[in-house]
Amino acid sequence: MKLNGQFFGYFKEAKKLTKTAFKYEIPFNTEIDLDVGSLKGYNNKTIRRLSDLKGFFYDVHVLEEILKKGKDPVIYEVYSYSPPQEEGGLCFGVTVLRSGKIGDEYYMTKGHFHKKMETAEIYIGLKGKGYLLMQTRDGDATIMRIGRGTVAFVPPYWAHRTINFGDEEFVFMYTFPSDAGYDYATIEKTGFSKIVVEKDGKPVIIDRSSM
Repeated sequence: MKLNGQFFGYFKEAKKLTKTAFKYEIPFNTEIDLDVGSLKGYNNKTIRRLSDLKGFFYDVHVLEEILKKGKDPVIYEVYSYSPPQEEGGLCFGVTVLRSGKIGDEYYMTKGHFHKKMETAEIYIGLKGKGYLLMQTRDGDATIMRIGRGTVAFVPPYWAHRTINFGDEEFVFMYTFPSDAGYDYATIEKTGFSKIVVEKDGKPVIIDRSSM
């Protein structure tokens, strides 16, 4: 298994295993730089730019004006590990959400349901501060603050999105069952009922319908 351009040292220990063990995924460890929030050993990197979030920010006119000027800033990056098998495995990774606003709305991730709705997810704050916004298909919504050391539980059947209202990168780790899948399309179509905007220099949670 090759991860992030390098082989893990566990292969040295793997030589001690029987041949039978290699029909399973081999155990390994990796590292997270807690000061920076970087993950070693990822096997997938995703970069989301502003153009990727068309239909997600409420102020479409501001978004389009930025893109017309030839600017397409990075909103967030995801460094993830996905196991070879789906059933029974765990995906994990680190998301780096940049600081900034589109109009008065803070930078955020797309947000998604899981295709396999009955799966949960864990978030662990590593750096910076932000909000975790969650919503059911029935429209019930809740929001919680995440900072360094915060462990947040996203229950099954809840869509989730992170929002950076700080002046530095908001970095967090996540993990969920590897067969959960992503459903971005529902959020792109319906949106979340709440958004976070800046008013008088502070983050304010408002109903999207009021904008």
